[in-house]
Amino acid sequence: MINKKHVLASSAMVALLLAGCGNDSGDSSSEGSDDTTNLTFMFRGGPDEREIYESVVKEYEADNPGLKVEVIATDPDQYMTSLQASISGNDVPDVFFLEQGSVMAYVDNNILLDMTEKVDELGVDLDNIWEYGVDSYRYDGEQIGEGPLYALPKDVGPFALAYNKDIFEESGLEMPDKDVPYTWDEFVEVGKKLTNGEDQWATGMNVNWSIHSFIWSNGADWLSEDGKTVTVDTPEFAEALQYFVDIENKHNLTPSTEQAQTLDTYQRWMNGELAFFPAGPWDVSTFNDLDFEYDLMPWPAGSTGEPAAFIGSLGIAVAKSSENPDEAVELASYLSANIEGQQKLVDGLIQVPNLIDVAEEWASDTETVPNNKQEFLDIVQDYGRNLPAARTYTAEWYDEFFINIQPVLDGDQDVKEYLEEVQPKMQQLLDNAK
Repeated sequence: MINKKHVLASSAMVALLLAGCGNDSGDSSSEGSDDTTNLTFMFRGGPDEREIYESVVKEYEADNPGLKVEVIATDPDQYMTSLQASISGNDVPDVFFLEQGSVMAYVDNNILLDMTEKVDELGVDLDNIWEYGVDSYRYDGEQIGEGPLYALPKDVGPFALAYNKDIFEESGLEMPDKDVPYTWDEFVEVGKKLTNGEDQWATGMNVNWSIHSFIWSNGADWLSEDGKTVTVDTPEFAEALQYFVDIENKHNLTPSTEQAQTLDTYQRWMNGELAFFPAGPWDVSTFNDLDFEYDLMPWPAGSTGEPAAFIGSLGIAVAKSSENPDEAVELASYLSANIEGQQKLVDGLIQVPNLIDVAEEWASDTETVPNNKQEFLDIVQDYGRNLPAARTYTAEWYDEFFINIQPVLDGDQDVKEYLEEVQPKMQQLLDNAK
């Protein structure tokens, strides 16, 4: 599951991660003298997710006598550090969560097992798993989306837009249409009616996780279609970034920078002070405790007239160094594609089900919150895109975009000037990758 508070690993992190990593080395699992097969499974998650995954693994052990799985669970912000230490120490876990942006580097450095043949032997129905999730972990040595399968998706993470129904009711405004997005002008017009600037605002969006929807829906992108040219210096990109900046500085629809420092926008949403706020499936269990009703809606649409949103994923990979690769792939397949395990995750309100038929049944439930779960599936099926760095060798070029963007967001630097300045820096980092 994708966490909006954590960015993709930088290329420096990847370099550290791969330091000291030899080909096919490591001794992460072994056969015990009592003929017990031992596996290690490393994953990350909040308390709810950790509890559910530990429960699912225990059930798997009970169904497979002679198998013992050592679970290594970390908080999301500690996961990469822990995995880095394991890889650097030649003690790679047998099964572990894999970030999309790490696939190419990990394959090229012989960390990941090619799971293609074993997954086929197990009869895993890849046609019943979201195509986006499966293709995120295919790599042919040149590009993501083609070639052997190096992980199964742990999840797909569509980033939707939530709205506070109570604020709309109190304001006497019509609820957002669940199928037709606001235009940018309509979003501003409605936002002004929902903002008083003291204890209620239209929204509060973190640029790292929200700007994508505005960029893409305006027909712009970070990269050319072939992935070789950074394209942030186009008029369409500048228009979208300017709109994002104007939401705060011209239209005053968000808490000011000073107000956000006093209380961040996530907490303001939780307190019922914001009308709109980004939401992922990982938020649903937490949002169940809100003191107001909320639901999901499409992101506002730019010049294309179509909404856009990013969709992330985590994979479940197997170490090439595993001494029990068959058993490890079986565990990964169970965690990704077993219907009973998927139902536990659904009941735990922590992700969109990997299995398409299970997900469709889940989304058909319009009684539980959010009522419009279909919005998550619309993003997965129709208008979601992966983060730009998910299909490049490192994320360093992409991270560069955000390093010095604050003066732009504060209205102290011209948008076009910034984009013309940052594009060659990003391009050089992209060219130097790999």
